[in-house]
Amino acid sequence: MTTTKNFRSLAVGLTAAAVLAAGVGVAHADVIGGAPAGGAETLTAATRSGWEGVTREQVRIDFGKGWVTNAELTYPSSATGRLPLVVFLHGSGRNDMNQTLPDGKGSTFVPLAQAASREGYATLRFNKRGVTDVGPVESTDPAQLMPKNPYQQIQLDAASVVRFAARSSKVDPAKIFLLGHSEGTNVAANLAADPKRFGIPKPAGVVEMGVVGKPIKDLLTFQIYGRLLTQMHDEFDIDGDGQLTAVEATDGLVGQPKEIADQFRSVLLDGKKVRPGTDRNHDGRIAIDAEAGPVLRKATHIDDYPNVPGLDPYVVAYAKDLGRFPTVTQALPKFAGPTLLLNGENDIQTPARAAIVADAAVAAAGNKDHKLVIYPGMAHTMNITPKFTPVFGEPDRQVITEIQGWLKSHR
Repeated sequence: MTTTKNFRSLAVGLTAAAVLAAGVGVAHADVIGGAPAGGAETLTAATRSGWEGVTREQVRIDFGKGWVTNAELTYPSSATGRLPLVVFLHGSGRNDMNQTLPDGKGSTFVPLAQAASREGYATLRFNKRGVTDVGPVESTDPAQLMPKNPYQQIQLDAASVVRFAARSSKVDPAKIFLLGHSEGTNVAANLAADPKRFGIPKPAGVVEMGVVGKPIKDLLTFQIYGRLLTQMHDEFDIDGDGQLTAVEATDGLVGQPKEIADQFRSVLLDGKKVRPGTDRNHDGRIAIDAEAGPVLRKATHIDDYPNVPGLDPYVVAYAKDLGRFPTVTQALPKFAGPTLLLNGENDIQTPARAAIVADAAVAAAGNKDHKLVIYPGMAHTMNITPKFTPVFGEPDRQVITEIQGWLKSHR
């Protein structure tokens, strides 16, 4: 396998797993069917630990264009009257209502929905267009899996969910909160910035995890190319001079997963010496940015963006479409309501700096009820994990506690 293919494989793996992954027309949302026979269903702890005292009502929402999605409306079983509600907005990809994580690592949204329930909130989780069941299980209909203008359609589908929630007899339409992860932070910000455009009530507040505060081109460039340079600076360049000797390069490979070590070795080393093809000035050192950088640019084909060889066609179409819309930094300042921004310091999909910039923009717009939390040691799925070889996991307890406390204070 060539160097180019090695790095492309690594880059696409990151992108496919965690890439973040409008319009006036909106889809119609309505109940198609309802709860299982007998009405709303309360599941016991034996069925799903953590749902005690919570009613789970299975509903269906019509997104239009031939797709009716399964969703779950939950609310405290003892509650009376209309309740505040949290709508969960997924990260990129074909996610189910729980945002089920790969390899049996749990889910992003279930522990957060349960925490919201403990504060007296209703919650609404839904399968994305093209997803038929938790798993996630995907449809075989290409029109649903790859709609025209995919990000715009994601926005419209999310607006359909909010309108459905606003019509529920269980929900206070003036107290609908949007909680987004990754792509969902952008969707939430876009909806909150212009609710009339989407035909939804003004959200009561917005919670963002893994904030899309920079343009998609910048984020994908970092995911595919820039984070490789960052890793060399962070983990290889011990003396911080921006250059790698053969010893530094060799030591930097220690403890790396074999695939990653082989890929870096193919750029940095030729046996026990630095690779001559990378060391252009032949001084026995590789300048990370000036010498390794151009090799990596060529290897990853990042200059062909968005048509990076090896990227799924859907990701390319998605990136092009998402690039037409405002980022969180551009959109969220137009929302005057409460905001909570959360990001992992180790996040290499949506770096913490983007969240810091987004929160600063919200503050500059005059919003007095905004909060930013950057968590040391956490990555994109808000769990504590190594920075450059992250492992998926459910949100850390401190994240759940932060969100639960914020919801309690804004109920």
